[in-house]
Parts: sequence; structure tokens; C-alpha cells
Amino acid sequence: MNHLRKVFAVAAVVLLTLGGLAAPAAGASAKKGVSANPFAGATADLADVGARWFYTWAADPQGIAKPAGTEFVPMIWGRGSVTQDQLDRAKAAGSTLLGFNEPDLAGQASMPVETALDLWPRLQSTGLRLGAPAVAFGGDVAGGWLDRFMSGAAARGYRVDFIPLHWYGGDFSTAATGQLQGYLQRVHDRYHLPVWLTEYALIDFSGSTPRYPSAAQQTDFVKKSTAMLNGTSYVERYAWFSLSTSTTPTGLYSGTTPNASGAAYRAT
Repeated sequence: MNHLRKVFAVAAVVLLTLGGLAAPAAGASAKKGVSANPFAGATADLADVGARWFYTWAADPQGIAKPAGTEFVPMIWGRGSVTQDQLDRAKAAGSTLLGFNEPDLAGQASMPVETALDLWPRLQSTGLRLGAPAVAFGGDVAGGWLDRFMSGAAARGYRVDFIPLHWYGGDFSTAATGQLQGYLQRVHDRYHLPVWLTEYALIDFSGSTPRYPSAAQQTDFVKKSTAMLNGTSYVERYAWFSLSTSTTPTGLYSGTTPNASGAAYRAT
């Protein structure tokens, strides 16, 4: 960490102790958010990048202090998280609730549609604005996991207020933003609800190990995709995956130092 970064980190701690970091810049997009696992410097990075909201894949901020002007959004991650304690934590932590995380994917919240539907009234009971389960892929597919959940929710009279989506692009060319936009449009056309893009980046998962773009390709995608998202009326919010390189190579910060993608995301 260079001298200026040390000074910034110390100043961030002092400001937090005195009552919070500065609010995001006035020009920052009201839609812009980020996912974040706990790490040293997370609060300073949230403030620096200008995130208006963040989540931690949990019902509470997991020890991350909210910068001034930044909203925390809780999540009920999977079936094991549907407890009164977790629901109470979520209700105390925010005004909007994210549903199950990738219930269509083994290794994530993996569950049958019927199980998710049976548990849904517990999430509704919080009274919070409620996002559908965020599928890993195929949100636009007739008869897919999300489609069956939404049909079942409608048949049972359950409430779903918006659709969270995840998207990872394996095409690192300039076509990526258009591919993302097409997916979002198809989902919106199917359900006619606001969309939150709660995880996205360029990562190719088609092989045995993930393949990542160059820093220049990822940075260009950050610039083009955020411009598209900010200009798309039915997209209420979006969150890059993720805040820190300690979570993923696509992270925006290493410690409290933004990389090229971080600097581009901060400028949106």
C-alpha cells in the first residue's frame, strides 16, 4: 500500500469513527450497487466506488459498516436461512428483501421449485418489498426454473415485486453489452416486472475452469454496460460481481486500491 493509500485508509477509519464516511458523489447512479463479502477496507471501498446499495448474500451486513448514503439490502440465501431469527435480522436491516440465491444450481441454494414456493410465505411475512429467487441462468426460458416459480406464485396468490437476475458473459468482445441487454429485455417481456441485475461480469464458465477477460476488456465492458443499464428504464438496480479481488478476479478493488474496472465503475 503506497503512502497516499495509507493516508486514505487512516482517514476513512477516522471518518467512520466520527459518524460515517461521506455519501456517494452526487453524480453517482442511483442504481449502482455491488455485492460484498467482509474484508478489511470494505466500508472505505463502498464509499469510494459510490455504491448506493450493497448486499452480502446474507440477512445482515456481516460486519460491514454502511457508508453514509448507502443502503444495505438483505437476502434469505436458501432453505436453511428461512428461520425466524434470519427473517427478523432481514426485517431490521433493510426495506427490500432478495430471495433465494441460484436455487437452480447445485452448490448454491439448490432446491426444487415446489420447495421454494412452500417457503415463500415466510419471506412475504416480513412485509418487505420482495425479489424473486435469483436464478443462475435461463430466466427467459419458458418452463425454466424461474418460469415455473413465477407461474406457481401467481397460482397461489403470492407476491413478487421484482426480478433479480445473474448474468456472466463468455464472449469478451464488444458484443457483450448487447447480449446482456437482450437477456434483460426478454426477462422483462416475460414477467413485466422491474429487474435488478444482482450479479454480473465477464466470466466464461463453459470450460472446466473459469476463463477471464483481460483488464482492458473488462474495463470496456464496465463502461458500456453501466451506460446501458443506467439508460434502461425497467432496470431498477445493478450490482457488479464483486467489490473485492479477494472474492473474485473480477473484483473492483485490491485492498483499498481500485483497479481499472474499479475506477471505471466509480465513474458511473
